[in-house]
Amino acid sequence: MSPSKFRHIMNVWPPFLFSGIRVREISAGWRSVRVELRQHWYNRNYVGTHFGGSLFAMTDPFWMIMTMQALGRGYIVWDKAATIDFIKPGRGTVTARFALDDATLDAIRAATAGGEKTLHWFETPVTDAGGETVALVRKQIYVRRKRETPQG
Repeated sequence: MSPSKFRHIMNVWPPFLFSGIRVREISAGWRSVRVELRQHWYNRNYVGTHFGGSLFAMTDPFWMIMTMQALGRGYIVWDKAATIDFIKPGRGTVTARFALDDATLDAIRAATAGGEKTLHWFETPVTDAGGETVALVRKQIYVRRKRETPQG
């Protein structure tokens, strides 16, 4: 599936659509993504700031998907763990940006070359319109080369 088509599907996927989450950009090579969450009456918490679940949801699938797409079919890629630290109240439009670089992919390939698994932590700040971090999300991704099955 192309990044453009995937972006459109994600924007009508109910967990994103009904939370006000919009995928704004996915690069042609799946190496970068930009996601926004605009504040509405339906995604505010009791004290009028962004609901923490929505802040986490806007970051949830992207590191796994980007890594999976970049490595190709020869790898198993799963989400393993996640944390979120709420730094300051989130208001207005908040943004999460993801950028997967060659050095990270090279390190994952090297760590899994012999068939071993690797666990890699990615970090994503969620920032407000002024560029200040409102939450810091960490995702741990499990990666292992697929085992070759004998033919015949």
